[in-house]
Amino acid sequence: MIDRDMIWKAVDTERLALADLLERLPDDEWARPSLCDGWTARDVAAHLTQQQVGFGAALAMLIRAHGDVGRGIRDAARRRAAAWSTGQIIAAIRGMVGSRRHNAGVTCRETLIDILVHTQDIVIPLGRDHAMPTRAAVVAADRLWSMRWPPPLPGRRRMTGFRLVATDADWAIGAGPEVHAPISAIVLLTAGRLTALSDLYGPGAPELTARLSSQGTRVR
Repeated sequence: MIDRDMIWKAVDTERLALADLLERLPDDEWARPSLCDGWTARDVAAHLTQQQVGFGAALAMLIRAHGDVGRGIRDAARRRAAAWSTGQIIAAIRGMVGSRRHNAGVTCRETLIDILVHTQDIVIPLGRDHAMPTRAAVVAADRLWSMRWPPPLPGRRRMTGFRLVATDADWAIGAGPEVHAPISAIVLLTAGRLTALSDLYGPGAPELTARLSSQGTRVR
């Protein structure tokens, strides 16, 4: 059984923590690149205000992007990043706390993945520390590995053939050469963030590192 209350509480906690962190960022750091290729920290923060999009708005976004989902999401985030002030973006993230709405076609688990991963997209390049909560990361990892819709991420597909073992949680999955890492690193790599490669160790780590590094990853 999925504890939806626990998931939403984790989402709320991370939204508040991110809003607090964003309030402390100087203007120049909002313009810095994130872990998402071609996205600034501001773009990612603006994207996180768009976690309650209904079917009508989602369809309009898709039509505007000529059916390209990734392009539609990116362009919508950039438009909002350009149109909204820093204060508006922060206020919108805070304003979603307590809400149980999520984007059309997904569940609360995808909302959790979004806030966990995108927060790291912002903070890691800036050298700012915000630990991914372990319990929430386990839920995110479970969902990333069981996901059938939306389609599994490229990072998830490329990690097939290894047994991943979390070093800080009771979590393991897969079959093959063992690769050990903190659960947060497993979440980030599954979501395509190669910055976590340095956290891998174990018999399968060199092979998995080479596979992911050589093929690269498209994040979303």
